[in-house]
Amino acid sequence: MRVVVADDHPVFRMGLRRLLESVPGVEVVREAWDTASAVEAAAEERPDVVVMDLHMPGGGGVEATSQIRRRAPDVRVLVLTMHSDDALVRTALRAGARGYVLKDASSEEILRALEAVHADQAILDAVIADRFFAAASAPSPFPQLTERETDILERMATGLTNEAIALRLGISIKTVQNHVSNVLLKLGARHRGEAIARARDAGLGG
Repeated sequence: MRVVVADDHPVFRMGLRRLLESVPGVEVVREAWDTASAVEAAAEERPDVVVMDLHMPGGGGVEATSQIRRRAPDVRVLVLTMHSDDALVRTALRAGARGYVLKDASSEEILRALEAVHADQAILDAVIADRFFAAASAPSPFPQLTERETDILERMATGLTNEAIALRLGISIKTVQNHVSNVLLKLGARHRGEAIARARDAGLGG
């Protein structure tokens, strides 16, 4: 299995490389440290899997994943990050990631996720999967909103600005503004503060 490791922390990259190459048949063919180098490595090396951190210079891992899926659709992406935010997970999966694992996972869990993604199986960190299943079984407090609009509303309810939401989700400010407008319209809210109050009353943003 040929692997690219993309992470902006050199010490973590080194440790991850040693872990992966301790497995017979796994070869780390290149390391990347930002969005551009991750995309370049995937396009040039055509590895089986890119192990991708999300918060890297130059646009981040979500943007890198999206570009890789466009330029090298045969390359699979396994996200390995410290961030467990549900909206970020969904954004990464929409961008084309096949797996999402947290950095505090055990070595065995990381290697198991790598093998699963290599086999083109979708895999989520157990902590995230438990939350997703629980959320899926609970009725939405605002069924008129799309999943992305609900994500945006929940971010608003935590007090984030449009700019901060765009940065967290890896989308443009204009896109966030459009979603916020749709949320206000669908909720019949006169202004942002009213939408936030309704969201908090419904338990979002806690």
